[in-house]
Amino acid sequence: MKVLLINGSPNADGCTNRALDEMISVFESEGIEYEKIQVGKQMIHGCIGCKQCKYLKRCTINNDIVNEIAGKFEEADGLVIGSPVYNGSAAGTMISFLDRLFYSTRYTFDKRFKVGASVVSARRSGNTFAFAQLNQYFLVSEMPVAGGNYWNNVFGYTKEDVEKDQEGLQSMRVLARNMVFLMRSLKLGKEKYRLPEKEQRIVTNFSDGL
Repeated sequence: MKVLLINGSPNADGCTNRALDEMISVFESEGIEYEKIQVGKQMIHGCIGCKQCKYLKRCTINNDIVNEIAGKFEEADGLVIGSPVYNGSAAGTMISFLDRLFYSTRYTFDKRFKVGASVVSARRSGNTFAFAQLNQYFLVSEMPVAGGNYWNNVFGYTKEDVEKDQEGLQSMRVLARNMVFLMRSLKLGKEKYRLPEKEQRIVTNFSDGL
């Protein structure tokens, strides 16, 4: 099984990365393959709403890593998305990346029952809003969301601060173990029961004003 971890912080060796590394320590001990990619310092344009991904089967913006990571996402059994809290929200580059990744891949592969987990790091506050914000990408994609023994966050201004947040680091380990259990259980469930029937999606736009 394989987990893809996305670091949405511009600091490749900061608080968010420390939280993700704590999860990786569990993945390694459980024999789970993983790949960690940092997107937070890259130039990633937001979605331009052209809807060409429906026909191209990829995002029309092809000068960054979104399409490359889409292929890795398709192969993964689980996805971890991590972001620092900026102004009470997830980092802007991360949101631009996720908007395009999740929207464009709806036309290329089925994300149902891949396991998702979000992780946030905050100096002090804004963590629960950013946590909920990141989870929306999973929920709209029929992806089970893994939880830990608290909200999936760590506190600190530097990674040295995070080292002192023993409760936060424990939450990362619990989250990783729960994620592994979910992935393995879903694999067995797919083999024995198959995926639930997938209905043709109904989209109601209320374009008639009613």
